[in-house]
Amino acid sequence: MSSSPIASGPLARRNSRRVVISHGAREIIVGGGAPVMVQSMTNTDTADAIGTAIQIKELARAGSEIVRLTVNTPEAAAAVPAIREQLDRMGVDVPLVGDFHYNGHTLLTDYPECAQALSKYRINPGNVGKGAKRDTQFAQMIEVACKYDKPVRIGVNWGSLDQALLARIMDENAGRAEPWSAQAVMYEALVTSAIENAQRAEELGMAGDKIILSCKVSGVQDLIAVYRELARRCDYPLHLGLTEAGMGSKGIVASTAALSVLLQEGIGDTIRISLTPEPGGDRTKEVVVGQEILQTMGLRKFTPMVIACPGCGRTTSTVFQDLADKIQTFLREQMPVWKGKYPGVEAMNVAVMGCIVNGPGESKHANIGISLPGTGESPAAPVFIDGEKKMTLRGERIAEEFQNVVLEYVESHYGQGRHA
Repeated sequence: MSSSPIASGPLARRNSRRVVISHGAREIIVGGGAPVMVQSMTNTDTADAIGTAIQIKELARAGSEIVRLTVNTPEAAAAVPAIREQLDRMGVDVPLVGDFHYNGHTLLTDYPECAQALSKYRINPGNVGKGAKRDTQFAQMIEVACKYDKPVRIGVNWGSLDQALLARIMDENAGRAEPWSAQAVMYEALVTSAIENAQRAEELGMAGDKIILSCKVSGVQDLIAVYRELARRCDYPLHLGLTEAGMGSKGIVASTAALSVLLQEGIGDTIRISLTPEPGGDRTKEVVVGQEILQTMGLRKFTPMVIACPGCGRTTSTVFQDLADKIQTFLREQMPVWKGKYPGVEAMNVAVMGCIVNGPGESKHANIGISLPGTGESPAAPVFIDGEKKMTLRGERIAEEFQNVVLEYVESHYGQGRHA
């Protein structure tokens, strides 16, 4: 049988080394063909051990598979072991990554319990020192990582690029017969910084399968260009993220636009969505957005997906909007429990449609679907299960009744007794 002439799905994953990030018995595999991981970062004062542990628990419960936290002061470094102990008492085994700038060499040396409690270190080569101190302080951090067998992410950021390296590349560019643009020079400096520092880490004794790279920028096209070149020139696993992505829809759209292109091309092994929290907003939103990018692209499955129509003049009632929101919130809230109790449930699709035009058809394509009445339609809502109409709901309790239908479907199709 010949294959379809229309190709679908992302390109094959880029070949990369395999890095293990672990805590206790839990291991996270990054690269080497493993699923793309979702990570996040706390915004609490790390010195507040209890507050930071609570936020890490919330991020892990939302689905963050790796959590990074700032280690910037002696107080923060001293708190890291207490945070790890608190998480272990709560049964939260998510690996912790220490984010170091300027004084990481001192903190890792002076606080060995911190160095041991962390599962990985993030080193920014632009912030490890200047002149002769730079090489010495970078070496100190790598030596500590080797001593405790910890992987590192060498994370370059164009907001804190190594100025000596940038000056070197600018000088090289000035000698070209046809000099590159300033933008191209910046790209080259980012990629060169990441690769040269990774090579330096290996020269200092770090195994190549302990290194992850990133080159963070805040422009969509810049990120795509830099990571394409970085992927072409090395085989280290790559962490993707649009730095300072922004707030609300802008941050979500920009991150999605940049990361989706790269992921579609097989580039990227971990991702983080760097959203600026809205006032009073939930930090876990960045985790949800990261999961939804991967799931809507068909790269991972995290939680049942809700398909819902946008509404139009046929759907002047907001019933379908309210129901879609309730069902989507309900499904995500259940996942921490369902993940272990109902294996495979994350692949379930639920359709909540607003009128007769596409309602029955979309509902038939989903595992469970409901087609609510549009303006002027009969006040009845047919429910479809695995493509077949099974019942019709009416009255004031459609939302509650449909939620019960979902629960019964999950139990019967994903529960332990389903094969009995």
